[in-house]
Order: sequence, then C-alpha cells, then structure tokens
Amino acid sequence: MAPAISPKTLKSWLRDGAELAILDAREEGEFSASHLFWAVPCPLSQAELRAPRLLPRRATRIVCVDGGEGGYAGKLAAFLATIGCTALHILEGGTRAWEEAGYELFSGFNVPSKAFGEWVEHHYGTPSIDAADLAAMQASGQDMIVVDSRPIAEFRAMSIPGAIDVPGAELAYRVPAMVPNPSTTVVVNCAGRTRSILGAESLRRAGLPNPVVALRNGTMGWELAGFTCNRGRDDRYAPGTPPDAAETLARAKRFADAHGVRWITRAAAQDLLADPARTTHLFDVRDPAEYAEGHIPGAISAPGGQLVQATDGWVATRHARILLADDTGTRAAMTGAWLRQLGGWEVFCLTDAMEGRLESGHPAPAIAALPKPRTISPADLAARLAAGGATVVDCGRSLAFRAGHIPGALWGVRTRLAPLAPRLPADRLVVVTAPDPALAALAAAELGPLVAAPVAVLEGGTAAWAAAGLPLHADRRDPPDAACIDTWLRPYDRNEGVEEAMRAYLAWEIDLVHAVERDGDAPFGAW
Repeated sequence: MAPAISPKTLKSWLRDGAELAILDAREEGEFSASHLFWAVPCPLSQAELRAPRLLPRRATRIVCVDGGEGGYAGKLAAFLATIGCTALHILEGGTRAWEEAGYELFSGFNVPSKAFGEWVEHHYGTPSIDAADLAAMQASGQDMIVVDSRPIAEFRAMSIPGAIDVPGAELAYRVPAMVPNPSTTVVVNCAGRTRSILGAESLRRAGLPNPVVALRNGTMGWELAGFTCNRGRDDRYAPGTPPDAAETLARAKRFADAHGVRWITRAAAQDLLADPARTTHLFDVRDPAEYAEGHIPGAISAPGGQLVQATDGWVATRHARILLADDTGTRAAMTGAWLRQLGGWEVFCLTDAMEGRLESGHPAPAIAALPKPRTISPADLAARLAAGGATVVDCGRSLAFRAGHIPGALWGVRTRLAPLAPRLPADRLVVVTAPDPALAALAAAELGPLVAAPVAVLEGGTAAWAAAGLPLHADRRDPPDAACIDTWLRPYDRNEGVEEAMRAYLAWEIDLVHAVERDGDAPFGAW
C-alpha cells in the first residue's frame, strides 16, 4: 500500500526542485470540477493507456490524488506499482483536504496551459480585437487573413467565415510565406482565448513584420456577438516545406535561445533518454500525418501547438527533460521556447531529427498481460442484434457516443460498469465496443465477472461497424450532461445553458492569472 502524505508535505515537494508527478485518478469530468494546479488527469478507465506515456521513468516520485471520496487514488497507485513505479504516495484526504489546508483548487481542463496563455497576453501585451472589429474589417475589404490555430477537427466543428486552419506551432512556420505583403493584417483565432493569444504572440516573437492581432474570445466570442460560425469547412494551409523554412528557423531559434532552449544531435538525445536518473520525453511536434510518414523510433506524436495548449496531456513530471523533434527546426524551436516559460522544463531541440533510421505509423500502446477476449465481426453482431441475441456496451467517449453509436447500445465508463450489469440479460451475448482495441479488451475482462452472459469484443469497434455500412444512431442528449463524467464538456458540448456556459468559461480564463498568483507554484517566465 502506498504511504499517505499530508497536503503540507505535497506543497513542500512542489517547491523542492526534485522530480514530482501528481496524477489524479478520477475521470476527466470529475477532475475538471476541482483539482490541484499541477495535477495531471490519469483516470482509472484509461490508466493502462496513459500512465506509460506520462511516466517514462518509473522511479520518479509520484503522488496519486482523488477527490477524497475514497478508493480511486489507492487503485491508481496499485496499478502503477504493477508497471514498475516505485516511489508511490497518496494525498491523504484528496482535494478536500488540500482545500481545507488553505491551498488553491482549480476548475477546468488544461489549466496550466490556459493560465499561461493569460500570462502571455499580460506579459507581452498581445494586441487583440473583438468580433465586431473583425466583422467590420472583413466587410470593408481590408487586406487581411484569418488563421485558426486549432487542429483541423476543431476547425471543422466551428470556424470563422474566411478562416484558414494553421494549428499552433505551424503558424510561425507557414504564415510568413502566406502573407508576402508586410501590410497584410493577420488575425489569429481559436475557440476561446489561449491559442489565439499564443498563436498571435508566436508570430510576433518570430519577427513577422505584419500587424498581428488575436481574436478576443475566439469562435465563442464570435457567436456571442451574434455572428454565425461555419461548420464542416476544411480550408487548410498548403502542405509541404515552405520556401522560407531557413528564414523562419533563424527567427524561431533566436526566440528559443533567449529562453534557454538547447540544441543537440540525435546521438546526444539517445544518451539523455538512457539516463536512469532523469525523466526524459521525446516528442515529434510536426503534424500527425507527417509523424506517421516517418519519425524517430520511440518518439511520441505531440503537435507543437497542442503540446503547449494541453501540456498536461503529455508531461506529468515537474523538472523533467523534454526533447523536441521536427524536420526543419522551426516548430520545435517555437514549442520549446513556450514550454520553457510555461513550466521551466529542461528543453532540447534536435538538430538532425530526420537523419538516420525512422519508423512509420502510430504505434499502439504496449500493455503487459492484455486479455485476449472472444471477438465478433460487425456482420455477425448485426445478425445477432436483429435476432435479439446481443446487447452492446460502448466504452468510448461520451461525446462520441452522442455523435453516433450502434442502435440500442448502452454507454458506460470502463472500471465503472457495475451499474449496467442489471440491464444485460443473461441469455444475450454482451458485446463491448471501444475506439481502442486494448481498452475494449480490458473492459470485457472487467465486465465478465459482473454478468451471467458471455462477453465478446467487437472487431474494429464502432468505426468498423460504420465502415461496413451498418447504421448508427445519434442522440445529443444520450448520455445527458450530468452523466458525462469521462470528459470536460466544452460550453458548446452542453445541451442546456450554452451561452451562459460560454460567458462563464471566458470569465474563468481571464481570472486564472489571479488564481495562479494565489497558488504561488507557477512562476511563468521566471524559472
């Protein structure tokens, strides 16, 4: 059993300069309600998939946390012990005890990154305009370009009319060639604030001579002002290496060097990765499609803009080392400069990342002793369902279930499937579907002892069902908002109070700077 530590002890550990990872065992929706600033979500339902990536060095000091409701942190610690983690602890009393001790708690998701975005705006004086200003500029025919700094999936969901998708770290790499006239105004937007601010400031720090502004409050601000976003657009930057790649690297390198980013070869990087005394991450910050074409063996895909916007999805350990790779250096340099200011990690950019052996594709997570369940094809499942001989349990994301699921399927969170057991008849095959085969196998193994019926896994999951031309059922209200404990619901994911949620979210982002000051453990820009 991992020993319990007090909130006072954990607070001191946050300030002692040694490696420390704080993992919150609750589901993301529960985590987003109230958590420690540097806590990283590692929900029990995803632990086998996330923990190995978050913890490349198993000997680092780890504290497991929950909300004080009992059990989750201990279960996570027990699992981490099975994968070789040795310095495990549990925060006694969880977040409730932390608050009772007088320490700050935070709501929301990706909080360190979002708070950092607000700090960047204050520190650098990032200029911004509101939705009405942008609409007036567009109506007047002003020489301008609107670039959206989010990944293409988010861009498709909602985008400013006329915008072009240029995510995060791609901005300083690609926008200079897109605006040869230095008088062209560049407007950067995202859904809210963080990526608008960081994107605009990236172009300014990279020395783009054009006027650059952030769209205040992004697409949410656009719709709150009474304008309409596009849906389903695919307008994106031109692929390939920009003609001015050498120039953008020179500018990005100056920014990176000014903030303590260092440059090393692949050979030197391998020495750091082999060091048993330090946690070291190797991230490829290019677009995921470029990563899939060829990357350094062992590197993890972490597109630069998203790595800065959602650092807690990739890095759990304070005072870790981070190695960044891309093909020309610009994206790695920009990403590294922001990471240094955000979390003070020791950051290195590779000078020869694409030289030497590369591997392709997106590697599947390696899980020891993964169960080998009975499987069923989409066609066989369809036949069984038509005959009333099967029940489907979907362990994918709640929002994906809303968007489309096998008709009649029940949704549930893996590791919390017991409430579904009474709804699964003993005379019907129970078929588990999940987007990841490993997650489906794990869910099936846990569901088996809970039900009298045999359990199988759908080959290829719901995606294979849809690819076979079989029907999907969509229902935005199933599961209801309150049941979506597995995810942080963005304002526009909600079924009620969307406009109110948008306003509350934007106000929350703005106030983060003050909450961080009260917390005292994130000296942005001064590590």
